[in-house]
Amino acid sequence: MLPFDDPRLTAMGLLAEVFTGLSAKTHPTLAAAGLSEIDFETLIRLARSPGRRLRMSDLAAQTSLSTSGVTRVVDRLERERLVTRQACATDRRTSYAVITEAGIDRLAGVLPQHLADIETWLTGLLSPDRLAAFLDALRTVRDAVRPCATAGVQPGPAPEIRADAGAHRSPDTPSDAG
Repeated sequence: MLPFDDPRLTAMGLLAEVFTGLSAKTHPTLAAAGLSEIDFETLIRLARSPGRRLRMSDLAAQTSLSTSGVTRVVDRLERERLVTRQACATDRRTSYAVITEAGIDRLAGVLPQHLADIETWLTGLLSPDRLAAFLDALRTVRDAVRPCATAGVQPGPAPEIRADAGAHRSPDTPSDAG
């Protein structure tokens, strides 16, 4: 007998259905702001990271994009002046993606409705205790299946950015973008 009613299949099915449903509910708000889901994910991860920046390799790891994929996303966001690149003063092989003030402004414009969408379709459906348990469970699974999901956000001294690279300085912000 095949275990078609196995709860593990149910868990995966529910997770896929919820993700697809939430994406469909939040997409119109992002699209109205001129952002794709990956654009938004990139911008919010940068905004929530220390110094509002991430090494390009860490950004790729956090978003599950290839290095060439993240380069294409950053190229597009850079053309829109939402992100800029900065060279590392101590390692010529390293560059950073940094959210610009225009990128912060774009997020500020979309966040109120995006948060309302999240409240309506996800967090508002759960009691505070159930939400806390849900977030804890998601982090446990995320840390097992995507250990690089928080790459580059661990506290510590930030590498020096070359002054001639147009450094954007902002207060360090802790990040758990996931």
